[in-house]
Amino acid sequence: MESGEYAHEILVGDAETNENLGVQSQPDEAELKQRKRVLFLCTGNSARSQMAEAIVNHDLWNRWIAVSAGTRPAGYVHPYALAALEEAGIFHQGESKSVEVFKGQNFDLVVTVCDQAREACPLWLGPEKRIHVGFEDPAAVQGTEEEKMAAFRKTLKLIRATIPAVLKEFED
Repeated sequence: MESGEYAHEILVGDAETNENLGVQSQPDEAELKQRKRVLFLCTGNSARSQMAEAIVNHDLWNRWIAVSAGTRPAGYVHPYALAALEEAGIFHQGESKSVEVFKGQNFDLVVTVCDQAREACPLWLGPEKRIHVGFEDPAAVQGTEEEKMAAFRKTLKLIRATIPAVLKEFED
């Protein structure tokens, strides 16, 4: 299709069209380089920290780069965490990894999302950049498969409602 073939054309991605449609424009390369880095830390790095990482990289990708790790990584991402993310339309191909993988890297913020990780957070991450935002462990829920899945959906919803507001406080 050539430009000018139709009486009314909308160029998707065009700055004027995006503004008229209320679509956020794509950041330029300089803006992307200014993104802040956040590390989400929990014990197993199998559920809560994985969901927080995925949410930030999906919803706040233009302002933040998120990674996650565990103080004692489980070695897998919980299937219910991946299922809850998929239901929410968030793609995540995470892997459970140790916080030691990130030793020597700089982060604008480290967020512990479980009490055990808060207590075991390595000193080399720096106390001035650490905050704790605790969420109950959905993997600890007992019951039917549907009840377990409901716990992961609830945790995902809570993380998605909480974490962006917390990160906004650290954007200036």
